[in-house]
Amino acid sequence: MTALDPSLALQKAIRARLIASPELMALVPADRVLDANGRPEIMPTVYIGEGQTTFRRWDATSYATLHIWFQEPGLVQCKEAVSAIVAVLRIDAQADGVLPIDGFTVHDMQATQTRYLRDPHGSYSHGIVSVVAIVKARAV
Repeated sequence: MTALDPSLALQKAIRARLIASPELMALVPADRVLDANGRPEIMPTVYIGEGQTTFRRWDATSYATLHIWFQEPGLVQCKEAVSAIVAVLRIDAQADGVLPIDGFTVHDMQATQTRYLRDPHGSYSHGIVSVVAIVKARAV
């Protein structure tokens, strides 16, 4: 069966790129980069969360939201992890070539927004990274 929505394939590719990043893995173990809901019980954690896809005739734009959690009094580790994520998720087909993923080809991908939230009780830091990718379906 051919996938019509690239969001799951993009989620898998994002995870693969994240766990291949030595900078991020120095801060977050690979088994803590996952798809889950709610505030994590074990930290640090990166959740590959919500997704959305808008379709056009020849391509699609797929969005992903990542949630980064640390147990820390400030935002230092969270911001370091977000910086590593932003760096590793940049794909520019003209500079780097395309990225083949399951059933699709990524022509452009980048973080478009980062946000940092403080826990009201001061125990946790929460970073949010919005990612957008331009993808085209490919024959399998």
